[in-house]
Amino acid sequence: MIGQSTEVLCDRNIELAKEVIDADKVVDQTEVEIEEDCLKILALHQPFAGDLRHVATVLKINSDLERIADLACNIADRAVGLHRYANFPIPDDLARMIGIAAEMVRQAIDAFIDTDAELAKKIISQDRTVDELQLSVIAGIKSLMKQEPDIVSASLHCFSVSRHVERIADHAVNIAEDVIYLATGEIVRHRYENV
Repeated sequence: MIGQSTEVLCDRNIELAKEVIDADKVVDQTEVEIEEDCLKILALHQPFAGDLRHVATVLKINSDLERIADLACNIADRAVGLHRYANFPIPDDLARMIGIAAEMVRQAIDAFIDTDAELAKKIISQDRTVDELQLSVIAGIKSLMKQEPDIVSASLHCFSVSRHVERIADHAVNIAEDVIYLATGEIVRHRYENV
């Protein structure tokens, strides 16, 4: 969905927007099914220690993945809004941001599958790059609006896209933090000096 929403934005392929939005319904249903399965496991099997940690981690990651799908839909929606402004330049740093955030999500899923705390730590360290790119995108948008005040609407769509991408990266970090918890039992949220 992230890849498709990026194509809607960067390649201005608005036909894909409907596919992204339709895919969100499947993600929402899958999230509910996974949550129900986890709750059944908790109720029927009363796991403890590592098994309980695994179920708790799945519940949290499940929620983050659903939010990532929602944000991909938001990006596709904003990209459709930007389509009306064919001459509005998509900032290069925004495309880089999207690429890094998408890779962070892929790596976070790999880290979970492999219970790889070291990969999870690398994901957390990439978040700063995404944040810096977002600041660059915002600065570029502000500069563009000063030069061409009639593109405020397009600029707001672009700003929203950058915010959604930054949030996707944040959710990838959340997943990485949960992987570290799964692998080590240590809660590292908000304590990156330990990571």
